[in-house]
Amino acid sequence: MVRFLFTLMFVMGGFLFCSPTFAQEVGVDGMLLGQGVEWKLKAIGAGLAVIGAGIGIGRIGTAACESIARQPEVGSQVQGAGIIFAALIEGAAFAAILLCLVF
Repeated sequence: MVRFLFTLMFVMGGFLFCSPTFAQEVGVDGMLLGQGVEWKLKAIGAGLAVIGAGIGIGRIGTAACESIARQPEVGSQVQGAGIIFAALIEGAAFAAILLCLVF
């Protein structure tokens, strides 16, 4: 749990404090030209979408492994359903990333 929180804080810090590394001109108010705070919020939203999709696909895999271990004879049916559900979650995550970064 501590590793997860450390990684999360490291990633969030990278999103929030990476603006000085860009080689762009600085405007009058000290902000980068053409980029305000909105792009940071978009990046955080896209990151949360990816984290949510990873958690969802992990839970699908866990449930599939447990159900196959309990009833090995339905393994192919469970595997097929798990792949379909994982693809649906991945599609929803991809749509969320596009919505976060485009709009």
